[in-house]
Amino acid sequence: MELNIRIPDSTGNIFEYLQKGLFISSNSVDETLRNLYDQIEDNFESLSLFFAQIGYTLEHGNEYFYFSRNEPRMTLEQKIQRAYYWIDVLDLFKTYDETFGPGYRFQPEQILVEANINVVLQNKLDSLRKHFSDKDIRKDILDNVIRQLTKDSFLELENDKTNTYKVMSAWHYLERLIESINIYDETEEDEKPE
Repeated sequence: MELNIRIPDSTGNIFEYLQKGLFISSNSVDETLRNLYDQIEDNFESLSLFFAQIGYTLEHGNEYFYFSRNEPRMTLEQKIQRAYYWIDVLDLFKTYDETFGPGYRFQPEQILVEANINVVLQNKLDSLRKHFSDKDIRKDILDNVIRQLTKDSFLELENDKTNTYKVMSAWHYLERLIESINIYDETEEDEKPE
C-alpha cells in the first residue's frame, strides 16, 4: 500500500532531532526549533502518518512534540529509579520557585544562593546526590541536573554571558508524568461511611 501524503521539506530535520529522544518546544530559544515546531503543527496529520510507517509515533503535548516508540520494556526497577529522579528534580525546582515551569528563566547561581539560606531547598539539592555517584558539592550536583535537563531538551541556555536558562514547553511532559502517579491512601478507605 502506497501512501500519498504531503510532507514538509524539513521532515528530515524533524526526524533527526526527535529520534534522539528530544522535544521540539514552541518556546524554544532557537529559531530553527521554533520553525520546526510550526512545521509539525501545520502538518501534524501527514507527519504522523509518515513517521508511523517507520515505527515512530509523533506525539503532541502542551506546546511540544516528541516521538514515542514501541521498544523493549525497561525493567520495573529501572522505571522506578528514573521516576524517583524526575520527582526529585521537579521537587527541587518547585521548592526553589512554585512558578517554575515553561517560559521561566533562571540562573543556576540564584538557586545556589537561595540554597545557602533556605534549609528545605538545601536538603532537596542534597537529596539529588544519590543520583550522582561522584558528586559531593552542591554546585556540581546542580550543574549535572541542569546539563541533563538541557541535553534532554527541557531547558535551553538562553544567554551564555549571564548563564541564563529558559524552561521549555516540554517541561509539561515531566509535570504530566509526575501528575499521572496515583497513590492510594488507606486512610480514605477507612473513613468511608458504612
